Amino acid sequence: MPIMKTFAGVHEKGEFSLSEAIENVKSLPNFQKAGAIALFIGIVRGETLKNERVQRLELEAYEEKANEVLAKICQDLERKDGIVNVQIHHLLGDFKVGEEIVYVIVAGSHRKNVFPVLEEAVERYKKEAPIFKKEYVIDNEGKRTARWVSETSSFLER
Repeated sequence: MPIMKTFAGVHEKGEFSLSEAIENVKSLPNFQKAGAIALFIGIVRGETLKNERVQRLELEAYEEKANEVLAKICQDLERKDGIVNVQIHHLLGDFKVGEEIVYVIVAGSHRKNVFPVLEEAVERYKKEAPIFKKEYVIDNEGKRTARWVSETSSFLER
């Protein structure tokens, strides 16, 4: 599979893989400066905070704006000391419990550099990117429902 050279953005499920993201990092001209790669893989959780059973998720995005926001987050974080590269790849489509939905990768000169940046990248994309999640759940009484959920609506306020 050819390397896409995509360093941040949204992708339809099946059109981008974790191995491609890692190869993107390793193909960078400045990769020789890296001594650590930290990775966050977000997956579909099988239970809501209300103990409802999740059947599946549907993920959509305002793609143009999401790509712009994810790229900006990565660019901002790459300015931090010891950081070689930051990538955020969010997948879109229909997902079953346990399936991967997001990859966040941080390459840096030392492990102490990458972990705080990885956490910041995850927190920022969840708050800033216009990516929408619809949960299909079964509640404690067996009732099936579907609803759009959000970490925050701050991107709607801009």
